[in-house]
Amino acid sequence: MMEGMIPLVLTMLATGVAGGLIAGLLGVGGGIVIVPVLDTALAIRGVDPAIRMHVAVGTSLATIIFTSMSSARAHHAQGAVDMDLVKLWGPFIFVGSLMGSVAAAQVQSAVLAGIFGVVALLIAIQMLLPLDNYRPWKQVPKGAGSIIAPTFIGGLSAMMGIGGGTFSVATLTMMSQPIHRAVGTASLFGLLIAVPGTIGFIINGLGDPRLPAANFGYVNWIGVALIAPMTMLMAPIGARAAHKLSKRALSLAFGVFLLVVAVRMLARVIGFEV
Repeated sequence: MMEGMIPLVLTMLATGVAGGLIAGLLGVGGGIVIVPVLDTALAIRGVDPAIRMHVAVGTSLATIIFTSMSSARAHHAQGAVDMDLVKLWGPFIFVGSLMGSVAAAQVQSAVLAGIFGVVALLIAIQMLLPLDNYRPWKQVPKGAGSIIAPTFIGGLSAMMGIGGGTFSVATLTMMSQPIHRAVGTASLFGLLIAVPGTIGFIINGLGDPRLPAANFGYVNWIGVALIAPMTMLMAPIGARAAHKLSKRALSLAFGVFLLVVAVRMLARVIGFEV
């Protein structure tokens, strides 16, 4: 029994290291790595495929609570968090995340995997193309735009189990925000997504007889306990590295990681494990 747990423990620890570095480097909360790795780890443990993505997403959101706090603190120390924008968008991101977590509980695991893969692929393409000068908006829009954009970011991020950077960074750069500031602000958005999202996945998963051991709703506390400390340790290192890289290098790194994850997740949806 213990021998069977060792590979899982090592996988969770390695996931935390990778997730933390990427969270700090790209402002993505680490979920873009954590969700697909957890999906694989849970498959190896024989978790019911019907709820596997739900557990992976819920657990990822719980770890992002800790990752985002660590990453946001590091970016704030670099002066890269736009607190005015956080105050403007924060409430709508929070509400959108809660709505997204409730919606996710009502769909099949394959649907969540498909959403994850398709959206990640689209954003990867956008970030990999030489669109550094593509700025549809001269500034962050006011009015309806300040409600729709953050609500959408919060809702879809919660359904995917990510910290919001996947959408926030791309959206803010198209709104003429500097990439480093977009990454830093996205790290704090991650906390506003992870808290209500985690609560929603816990509540909607309570009492499900298919849940594996150590689960509270759709959140697996073994995963949280092993991944969260490593992400908190590694996120500041990634954040410091981010401020030493060029704007284009950050965009390319962001796009490459998303592309790899998208291909793997879509392969899982159509029946191939990559």
